[in-house]
Amino acid sequence: MSAALPSDGVVLEIDNHVATVTINRPQVMNAVDETTTARLNEIWDQIENDRDIRVVVLTGAGDRAFCVGADMSAAAVDKTGLQYWADLDPNGFGGLSLRTTLDIPVIARVNGYALGGGMEMVLGTDIVVAAESAQFGLTEPRVGRLALDGGISQLVRKIPYTQAMGLLLTGRKAPASEMATLGLVNEVVPAAELDEAVDRWVQQILSCAPTSVRAVKQMVTRTTHLSAHDARRVRLPALMDSLDSSDSAEGVLAFQEKRRPVWPGK
Repeated sequence: MSAALPSDGVVLEIDNHVATVTINRPQVMNAVDETTTARLNEIWDQIENDRDIRVVVLTGAGDRAFCVGADMSAAAVDKTGLQYWADLDPNGFGGLSLRTTLDIPVIARVNGYALGGGMEMVLGTDIVVAAESAQFGLTEPRVGRLALDGGISQLVRKIPYTQAMGLLLTGRKAPASEMATLGLVNEVVPAAELDEAVDRWVQQILSCAPTSVRAVKQMVTRTTHLSAHDARRVRLPALMDSLDSSDSAEGVLAFQEKRRPVWPGK
């Protein structure tokens, strides 16, 4: 069963436990305006509350861009720097880059430019699969702005400090191959093989118990500031649900019966 909802700059499709979120503004290289931001927040809220969704794929329409950040032609750029800072979405760019309540894995399907806020959205995902032609960058300093939606704060936590600063202080664009070397991109493939590669990652996630996957993401998201010993002691809701789930019982039974598990997802 699949469903596609009205776009408002974004298309949501749900099919066989997979939600595909497509920023659908190819005429501006999938730049995001206020209407699109509001729609993205609605979509992330919907996905958070849908237990049938087990993995999300985030991408941009067309073959030129994943997302090039904020729509610089929009009225929002008329705000002063302080107004812009005061109005930042607590969930980060696109409602995603700093979101801590989404316990479902998100795969970035990077089909082209991921710049500015688009790069920040990539930093808010869990797995990144990119076309060879994709380019990444926090280019805000080149237009007198700052990557305040998680770009500055997250990049230095995800790749080596000097490499992060090399990108942050120059605003330069880096190819997918370089970002893979730095550890930010999981896989780089020819553009024609991008969907196949993404689907391979999706299927590997779907082969795992949904309650286990949710618990893993929740534990990582909410305990990274703790030591490993302290993190293990935290009794997070998704952890407790997983330990006492039908998935847990099915996994053991399937192993004993030498068959693939059929996950109830609860």
